[in-house]
Amino acid sequence: MYKIKVNNRHDFEIDKQADGLLVNNVTVNADIATLNPTLYHIINNHASYNAEVVSFDRAAKTAEIKVNNNTYIVSAKDEFDILLDKMGMNNAATLRISDIKAPMPGLVLKVFAEEGAEVKKGDNLFVLEAMKMENIIKSPADVVVKAIKIKPGDKVEKGQILMIF
Repeated sequence: MYKIKVNNRHDFEIDKQADGLLVNNVTVNADIATLNPTLYHIINNHASYNAEVVSFDRAAKTAEIKVNNNTYIVSAKDEFDILLDKMGMNNAATLRISDIKAPMPGLVLKVFAEEGAEVKKGDNLFVLEAMKMENIIKSPADVVVKAIKIKPGDKVEKGQILMIF
């Protein structure tokens, strides 16, 4: 099951069934033809639609879709996101992040961030080598780097504070 929000206003509950899709508890048997990886032709209830996926972010579960030249911003939550919401863990991304700690012991190979820099969620912060594998550590949120406690060549222990935001 998926919960879909369109343009932050319209909510839909979608579930895949053997005979089609169940949208808000109504079975939809649309004819969908894939024209190319981002372009689709859809016929539903004797109406024709051209749909184009303009952008798609798998990690954030968001997409920008153009249907008959109207653009829609779509966000999705799967069953795991819904479960996290029920458990009250949906605000994990909005928690205030004050530092980043070493996830494992290792050797700092490279530091990308600079003190005072604004970094976005997912930006590379540094490279940590552990067990002969290079791990790129990324920013957990949009933050400003207050202090960097490491430099290339430093050995770090698990749980050691490496950057303060």
